[in-house]
Amino acid sequence: MTRTVDRWIDQGLPPGTSDALTGLPASRLWSLLLEVADSRAAARRMGDLAAQWDRDRFVQPSMVDQRRLVTVDQHLLGAAAAFESIELSPVAPLGVCSLMGYTSQNKVLSALRGTEVVADPTNVMALECARRMRKDPDAVVRLATSHRCVRAQPFPQQRGFAAHFRMFCLVSAGVERQNHAFVVDALAEHISTMLHALDRLEQEGFAFPERRVAVLATPDKASLGDRIAAALGPAAVVRSLLEHPYYSGGLRFQISARSSEGMHVPLIDGGSFDWVARLTSNRRAVYVASAFGSQLAAQLYRVPANS
Repeated sequence: MTRTVDRWIDQGLPPGTSDALTGLPASRLWSLLLEVADSRAAARRMGDLAAQWDRDRFVQPSMVDQRRLVTVDQHLLGAAAAFESIELSPVAPLGVCSLMGYTSQNKVLSALRGTEVVADPTNVMALECARRMRKDPDAVVRLATSHRCVRAQPFPQQRGFAAHFRMFCLVSAGVERQNHAFVVDALAEHISTMLHALDRLEQEGFAFPERRVAVLATPDKASLGDRIAAALGPAAVVRSLLEHPYYSGGLRFQISARSSEGMHVPLIDGGSFDWVARLTSNRRAVYVASAFGSQLAAQLYRVPANS
């Protein structure tokens, strides 16, 4: 690949250096980068470590008490009893976010040996669902996980937001059934499970007042959005138009609640995607994923002990 515009990173290097490095076979490039990292690590001093610990947002400990996070995880996993719980690796294949979610690679923490630090477990779990469906095309896969994610883009300067955070995720995958029954049932199950999780947490000192459930759909999926909303029964659901291109399956839902600081935070988000269909080369494969900002819940929705 020939660069048409010189970037600052190319300044001071022999012409063509960046292109030459990019074109190296993966094994040679990773070996070279490992040598560079080894040399730079050997040149560091103890003071360098302490200084980075003080200033680097990626290495700071979480702002939330670990016992509280563990308690939240227990109740979220308890609410998702119908889903198999898995523990993900801290790293994923390089490009898992940029290829599936079309986000910039600059927004994730790229690592060595062809990996990146997990920024979104739902991308990674699509790989696992696809692997299981390649082995058994008729499989119905339901997975849940709680994972600490790292994201490199700037985060809001508001309480509860950080460069790394805990996220609870549900995913469902399978071959579509007649009349789009799989995607409708899976999305309704995700929404119901997440609402049940909020109910469980409210029994343990948390509060999620003024809950709002929104089901969004593209115009061609409007009837499916109506069916999902109807399947939720007494839950108050707002139907809206989906315009965000990230949700490649044309369906999305959001659940929000008023935080202890008075903000109406979109705490839970989910939808349908074509990722497993692309990974398995099966257009009938459906993938539904949802995520709960569990660290936000632990920090912004805890009822004060003296209330």
